[in-house]
Amino acid sequence: MELRHLQHFVAVAEDQHFTRAAERLLVSQSGLSASIRALERELQTPLFVRTTRRVTLTPAGRALLGEAERVLAQVRAAHEAVAAVQGVLRGMLALGSEQCVAGVNVARLLAAFRREHPDVEICLRQAGSGALAEEIAGGRLDLAFAVRTAREDLEQLRAVPLTAEPMTLLCHPSHALARAGAAVTPEDLGGEVFVDFHPDWGPRRATDAVFAAAGVRRTVALEVNDVHSLLDLVDENLGVACVPRHFRHKRPALTALPVEGAGDTVYETVALLPAAQATSPAARALMALLESEGA
Repeated sequence: MELRHLQHFVAVAEDQHFTRAAERLLVSQSGLSASIRALERELQTPLFVRTTRRVTLTPAGRALLGEAERVLAQVRAAHEAVAAVQGVLRGMLALGSEQCVAGVNVARLLAAFRREHPDVEICLRQAGSGALAEEIAGGRLDLAFAVRTAREDLEQLRAVPLTAEPMTLLCHPSHALARAGAAVTPEDLGGEVFVDFHPDWGPRRATDAVFAAAGVRRTVALEVNDVHSLLDLVDENLGVACVPRHFRHKRPALTALPVEGAGDTVYETVALLPAAQATSPAARALMALLESEGA
């Protein structure tokens, strides 16, 4: 099994299209097709279901994809480790991050990293914390800035604490809770309509944990996947939002109320990394820069 066959297979799986994958890999479409056929012959099973518009993975293809990604990540890490020993940091830094994650200014940190290591290609992916943890475990990301997730998400991963803060309720100034101006508890909010992120995002996970610990059901009627949409909906008095405390600075016109009765539940951000021996030189350099600059 040749590495180029695995590289070609992963590219087709990602693009779900032979022509687009061939263009990205800078190879001919016929050569790419021949490479996939050679891999299928070796494994004695089809890896893709081909149609005129797209290709999808077969069950065998899905089983191979994760292993292929891990193999390619290990090969890349080997090349980067050798380059680092020679005093040159190059290769790729594959980074993941949640939106508006606390404890790190991602853009500023990456700008500083690029100035120090111009030969390293930076790739950034934004997603929810659960997905980011899976990407690191699968070798598709070098590290991620995320919200501490459930213990089962962190098996075989390292979590370096960045910061922690309590949750805060945001509501429109005309809302009855805003007029009362007092701290609220989960029990006070059981009948409210909530604006929140999709279930994989860190703030949503933290809020769900607060209400689960209190045994209070809540109604999330408006689900969004970006901070500004959430703030816009609350600004129109379409619902309330339970968010990390630093969110209140993004829309000062909204009323921010402390949430009491959350117990030990906080919004805790971390840097997620693989085991030390599997951490890439680029990821180690980024973490060293974070620690030195307090970015």
